[in-house]
Amino acid sequence: MTIAVIGIALAFPMGMIVLLQDMQTVSGGWNGATQISLFTKLNISDEQAAETGQRLRLMPEIESLHVLSRRNEAMNEFRSLSGFGEALDVLEGNPLPAVLIIKPAEAHNNPVQVALLVEKLRSLPEIDIAQLDLQWVKRLYTMMEIAERGILVIAALLALAVLLTIGNTIRLDIQGRRDEIIIVKLIGATNAFIRRPFLYTGFWYGLLGGLFSWILINISLGLLSGPVEQLAGLYGSNFTLSSMNAINSLILLGSSLILGLSGSWVAVSRHLHEIEPA
Repeated sequence: MTIAVIGIALAFPMGMIVLLQDMQTVSGGWNGATQISLFTKLNISDEQAAETGQRLRLMPEIESLHVLSRRNEAMNEFRSLSGFGEALDVLEGNPLPAVLIIKPAEAHNNPVQVALLVEKLRSLPEIDIAQLDLQWVKRLYTMMEIAERGILVIAALLALAVLLTIGNTIRLDIQGRRDEIIIVKLIGATNAFIRRPFLYTGFWYGLLGGLFSWILINISLGLLSGPVEQLAGLYGSNFTLSSMNAINSLILLGSSLILGLSGSWVAVSRHLHEIEPA
């Protein structure tokens, strides 16, 4: 029962961490789709817009840049997307400017850096409007940060619960062997000698609890993977839930071992000195 309690307590925060890592992967893909649209001034020709694009491609903050010429591409795109094709035919001239579509580099793709890049591009003399909606990016990063901090708080509370569980189990074990401890102290056993078996017990509680937690997490992710893949398929995505990788597994087992040894050490150090031969 102690191992089951430890496994369940550790499975919840680690499972949430794995899900959060998957969400961060998905959000990274969304951030990669972030685009900046630069609308040139109407007196800027397509040749000048192309020259500006060539100059901007040299900036390290920009991964790719595509120029929509005002003569063909900008008008054709507006005609196909707006639904005002017949109305555009009666215009004497082309009211649309050339557009430079920029994809920020991945290393400069967080909201603060993208906002600075937009301000820099807006100051160019050829640019009339620099357009980017950062609200959804900021909301996404904020939600991820809240989720990450919430998981850390839950993990700390459950780690404390594991410490108390192991400590209480070791305390009951010490009380159950009180007479044995008194006898071995009478024949000269030191506290370090008596402490060692209880530390071994805490070690095995932590190890077996971590293994049980690892099994629970993988079973839970396996049960969720099917519905998640179906939902992702409805949105045209091939997203799948990842299983416990080697790093997360080592973190889980290492944390459970540390908690097991720490809980047993605290319990033994507190209660062993209270048991002395009369």
